[in-house]
Order: sequence, then structure tokens, then C-alpha cells
Amino acid sequence: MNSNASVQTGALAPPASRKKLGLTALLAVAIGLVVSQGVMVLMLQGVGIAGLGFIVPLGLAYLLALSYACSFSELALMIPRAGSLSSYTEVAIGQFPAILATFSGYVVVAMFALSAELLLMEFIIDKVYPHAMPPLTVALGVLALFTVLNLFNIDIFARLQTVLAVVMTVVLLVMGLSAMNSDIVAPNPALFDSAHWNPLGLGVIALTAMAVWGFVGAEFVCPLVEETRRPERNIPGSMMLGLTIIFVIISLYGLGALLTVPQAELASNGLPHYLFATTVFGEAGKVFLVTAAITATCSTLNSSLAAIPRMLLGMARNGQAFGVFKRQGKRTGAPWVAVLFIAAVTGLPLLLMHDHADAINQLLLSAALAWLLAYIITHINVIALRRRYPQVARPFRTPFYPLPQLFGIAGMLFAIWNVSPSPDMTFSIFAYAGLVLLIVSIIAVLWIKGVMGKPLFKPEPLESVLGTQHDKNPQGDSQ
Repeated sequence: MNSNASVQTGALAPPASRKKLGLTALLAVAIGLVVSQGVMVLMLQGVGIAGLGFIVPLGLAYLLALSYACSFSELALMIPRAGSLSSYTEVAIGQFPAILATFSGYVVVAMFALSAELLLMEFIIDKVYPHAMPPLTVALGVLALFTVLNLFNIDIFARLQTVLAVVMTVVLLVMGLSAMNSDIVAPNPALFDSAHWNPLGLGVIALTAMAVWGFVGAEFVCPLVEETRRPERNIPGSMMLGLTIIFVIISLYGLGALLTVPQAELASNGLPHYLFATTVFGEAGKVFLVTAAITATCSTLNSSLAAIPRMLLGMARNGQAFGVFKRQGKRTGAPWVAVLFIAAVTGLPLLLMHDHADAINQLLLSAALAWLLAYIITHINVIALRRRYPQVARPFRTPFYPLPQLFGIAGMLFAIWNVSPSPDMTFSIFAYAGLVLLIVSIIAVLWIKGVMGKPLFKPEPLESVLGTQHDKNPQGDSQ
């Protein structure tokens, strides 16, 4: 194929002096970016719809997540100097899928999921302190605050990432275990009846897309590969261990809710985590949940405003995005144009959808659809690179290849097709995600053909990415 000796021996050579991150730090990133208010809401609505039967789509979603963890691990360790999905994809299947995958998996997800997180925080605060402030004051205020902090390159959560991940994990665990040990536990006998534990039958599998949202985002550890000690162990280990911990905690969290809150109310309530917390903890649950909501939303928002603009910066340096995204502050080095762009696309759905009752679910499931598309492209990348570069050193090789990739592609396509738990929402979810992805696709085609002057689906040489990734305009354009 197209491999050579230099590529085979140089696939894993990050600078030794920068290897600072161990398994614990990476585990905090993997868990901290997955656990969010959106997870707290969708998982409870899922158990409300399916009862104990939700364990079936939850288990399938967990297996799908392990499959993407395998694919990202193999790609990140094979191309350790590549900071984002675009770099893997341009080598595997070409420029158009590279741009589409990155925008689908990160920019479009930010547009939908961050908006949903901010709306959830707004709704929770308004529930606890009704009419204390005009609508969207908190959501837009927090968005503005973290936009400014990132414009000045100030990361107030950098030293707290591990603590925040532990806090959010403990919140879910405490809610689940406290519910099971509560005096108000009054289990419905039919809940554990072998004939009624799964009222949806095989139809419960259609909730896999909802369950998948509990496991997306663990791959954010991959851009840290150059700063990781023993990356061949800690990159895959942190993702797989983190996803396993999340599976156990979500299972306990959902079970606790089923034991204390009427199932129909979990399914129909727009803020089921508020209902759960107040049922178990009473008035104290309000403060408990407001604290968790603010912590989760601020951490997720800050991480996204720090990471995604730098992905756009890297793409701009490689000629894959508008050159204006290369602009950085003279003193701070922050990619200020990209930060403002991500803040703007996050704020737009807030302004357009805050009055819609189903806005949260529509935004989260639209984000899930876009993220699943990016994961499908990731699996295809692994298959394509195995065929094109069979002899290249791979410090991590997917067990039982290509079964995890084929399972991941098929399962994620099925989840996309059944992304909506309600027929009433199907059109809007596909319309929102489809329209944005269509616009991205049209711009990508025009950019690749008209500006880059390259074929849409011709892969770049692996040698060029490994050899020159950091040499392309390392200083960027200052402004």
C-alpha cells in the first residue's frame, strides 16, 4: 500500500517532556465531558418510557460507545500528532468527509447541545426561583461570561476538571442510591414482573439513540495524546473505563428514579431530574440540583468554548476552514474569531427556541444525530486506513477487527433512523440537523473545489500529516 518505513516507526513519538497526564486525569476528561444535564434528563425520560426495559437500549448504547472508543483509540495512537477528527479523516477518505465529520461532531453538536444545556440551567433556576429574572437572562449571561473568559484565554476550570467530574458523578450516584434507600420507596410490583418489565417489547431498541446521549464525548481525551504518559494504555483505558463507570451510574440513577417517581411522570415531565431530586430530598433537593445544574453547564460550556475554536483554528491552518479562524489575540493567543463564532451558533437556538416546550429534547436529539454521523465516519476511517496502510505501527489495535466497526456503523445508522422517541418530533429533529448539515456540506464542497482546489474524496498522504502537522503556520495570524 502507501506506507513506508518512516511512517511505520514514527507513528507514536510525542515529545517526552510534555507527557504529564495519567489515567486519572484522562478519566476525569472522559467522564466530565459526558455527564451533563442533558444526560440527566434524557436518561430519566427513557426509563419513564420503557421502565426497566430501558436497560436494553442503554446496554446497546454502551456497546456502541465501546466501539467508537476502539476506533478513536486506534486513530489517535496511529496519528498522535493529529488534534482532531478532521486530521484522521482527510488521510482516510478525503477532505469533504473530514470537514463534514468535524463540523457534524463538534460545531453542530455545540450549536444544539450547548443551547440545550443553557436552557436546562435557565429552566431549573426559574423553577426554584420563579420569575426572579427576565427570560434567558441567566442563559445568555453565562454564555457571555464564558465567551469573554475564553477570549482572554482564561480557563477557570482547568485545575478543577477532576473535581468537577467527580462532583457530577457523585451527584448521579447519590441520587440513585439515596432513592433506593429512601423511606418513600414504593416499588410497583409490575416493575419487576417478568411479563411487564419491558412493556415495549422489541420496540424498546428504538430508544437506543436516546440512550446513546449518555455515552457521547469520551473521545475528547484523544487530542491530549501528546501530553499523555503511556498513551497506548491510558488513551483507550480512560475511555473504556469511563464509559463503564457511566453505564453503572446511569443504571443506578434510572433505577432509583423508577422506585420513587411515577413512571408516567418521568416520561412526560420536561425536567424529570428536578422532579426526582425534590421527591427524594425535598426542599434541599432544589439547592442540590441548582448547584449541580450550574456546575455541569458551566463546565461543559467552558470546555467546548476552549476546545472547538482550536479545532477550527487547526482546520484553518490546514486550509480546511475560512482563514479568518486563524486570527489570534496578540497577547492572549486565543482564537478569538472562532470563539465568537461558536458563541454565536450556541446563542442562536437559544433565541429561536426558548419558548418551545419540546425545545430541550429536539436540541439534544438533533445533536445526537449529528454526533452519530461523526462516529460513523470515524469507524469508516479505521477500515479505510487498515486497507491503505496495513503495515503502519498501531500501538492500539481494535480487538476482533472489523467487527466493532461494522457493529458501530450498523448500530448508529439504526439509532439515527430511530432518533426520535415520538413521531411528532421526528420531522423537526431531522429538519434541524439536516438543514444545518446541508448548509455545511454545500459550503464544504464550494470551499474544497473553489479555494483548496482539491478532490472531495481523495485521501491525503499519511506521511504529510505526520510530518508537517505542526509546521503549517505554527504562529497563526495575529490580530
